[in-house]
Amino acid sequence: MSGFTSLAAATTILVTLLLLVGWLGRLRQGRDAIVVLVRAVVQLSVVGVVIRLVIVTPQLSPVYLLLMTGVAAWTSSRRLRPLPGVFRSALGAIVAAASVVTIVVFATGALPRDARDLVPFVAQIIGGSMTATTLAAVRMRDDVLAGWELVEAALAIGARPRQAVADIARHAAAAALVPALDQTRNVGLVVLPGAYVGLLLAGASPAQAGRLQFLVLIGLLVAETIAAVVVTGLLAESFGRRKPVSAR
Repeated sequence: MSGFTSLAAATTILVTLLLLVGWLGRLRQGRDAIVVLVRAVVQLSVVGVVIRLVIVTPQLSPVYLLLMTGVAAWTSSRRLRPLPGVFRSALGAIVAAASVVTIVVFATGALPRDARDLVPFVAQIIGGSMTATTLAAVRMRDDVLAGWELVEAALAIGARPRQAVADIARHAAAAALVPALDQTRNVGLVVLPGAYVGLLLAGASPAQAGRLQFLVLIGLLVAETIAAVVVTGLLAESFGRRKPVSAR
């Protein structure tokens, strides 16, 4: 088989399995799965051109990263609609997380201050922050919904809305960090990070690749922790005042 034919065959089989397993498990995610896969193909086709343009024209880096941040916030917030102010909460969490890590890394000179290093690193940090924001916010929404009687009881004895959901917020933030902690704990054993492998294939030494990958891992862990804490804190007032709407 040619490369394209092999790719087409593998894609067809894997998509069929995805839809079949989802149907058997009654997950109701078939349409969403197809939509995100089509989007992935389109976005991957475009992103290479965009990245090359950004690297050739470094002045466009902030524009690209701002756009990425906005899309990340929108992606996280759509999971919690129609809760008011959720986009601002998601945006605040992602911006806070990515800004802190980026400032520390580039202020200390851990990475060179040019578009070739700035864009890939910050993009990974934004992506991790988005994931943590989504996981923490959705977990908090579900836990508040499941324990609404306890929240009402706390409000009835004089607790403020933020206080009534404080424990739930902490547990949701901690739960959102489990994937990042597991990935960091098992790096090299279960997980082979893309940046590390890519650098090795590009000719970097294991020590050089390891240093950069460790920087990415610790940056992600810090950013995801900040994002989870910030988004649950920003949503606490809303969740404590009104019973959230079920995802279903």
